[in-house]
Parts: sequence; structure tokens; C-alpha cells
Amino acid sequence: MKKIITFFAAMLAISVSSFAQIYVGSSTSTTDIFGNQVTIHRDAYGRKTGSSTSSTDYFGTTTTTHRDAYGRTIGTSTSDTDYFGDIQTTHRDAYGYTIGTSSISEDYFGTVTETRRNSYGLTTGSTTSSTDYWGTTHSTHQDAYGRSLGSSTTTTDIFGAITTSHRSYDYDFSIWSF
Repeated sequence: MKKIITFFAAMLAISVSSFAQIYVGSSTSTTDIFGNQVTIHRDAYGRKTGSSTSSTDYFGTTTTTHRDAYGRTIGTSTSDTDYFGDIQTTHRDAYGYTIGTSSISEDYFGTVTETRRNSYGLTTGSTTSSTDYWGTTHSTHQDAYGRSLGSSTTTTDIFGAITTSHRSYDYDFSIWSF
């Protein structure tokens, strides 16, 4: 009887842990005096892993520069809004080579879907987001096969700072993967 109870306890622990999401980090965005959005990315221990700075030009094009924890530029993202209101983004590495694209669209019900593609145009993943009654945005991240990788929750405080908490099913998962 003791072996049976131990077996069921072990199975329960495995099943619970396989569905539990692990906190892997956060991103906090604020707006500086020049109107640029500055985002600080941190790992699960609160250590800074990088930053992103976004600015929008006169034509509505948003350019985001991504830096690592040491301030070195690791890439850029350039976003434009098309005729249909969808946001098209091109991602480049530190040398200016295109490494992928993403497309963001919103449906009639307010659900926002981002589809990510690599430099060959193949889908690498997607994110589906919806905002609840309290203004909290809940996002689910999927891989190219539709399998769930993790989730993010975004809130805005009274000072306008935007904080996103990232969770994953994998301890080694990076928030940069989202």
C-alpha cells in the first residue's frame, strides 16, 4: 500500500510540474523626456539582461535598438503600420542583416495576434494577446507547431510604467525568445 501511495504521489508531482509555468523574467518600460520608450529586461533573479529603446519618427516608423546587459547593440527592429492597421516589423542583427519579421494584427474582438517568421519567411512562432476589464494584457506564446511555450502578463501602474512578467515551461528559456 505504501508503494502505491508513493507511486501516485510521484505521478501527481510529475503531472503538476509538467504543467506549471516558471517565472523567467520581466520587462519594464518607461518613457523618457524625449518621448522614447526605454525597456529594461531582467532575468528571474532581477539581474539586467538587456534593454530596448524605441523612438518614432515623423512618418510613424518606430525604430527599436536592442542592447545586451553591457550596453552593446545586438540588433534593431523597425516597425510600420500598413493600410489595414497591421504592424509589420523587420528585425536585424547588430550588422544590419535581416534575421526575421513579425506581423501584428487585431481581430474584431480585440484579440491581438503576432506571427513571427525567420529570414526565409518560415513561421517560427506566434503570440496571442487579449486585455481584460482591468487593463491587464494576457499573452500566450506558441512555437511554429502551435505548442505553448509560455505566457506573459502586462500591467501599467499609475505612473505609466509598463511591466511585463514572463513565464515559461522551461527553466532555461529566455525572455528574448518571446
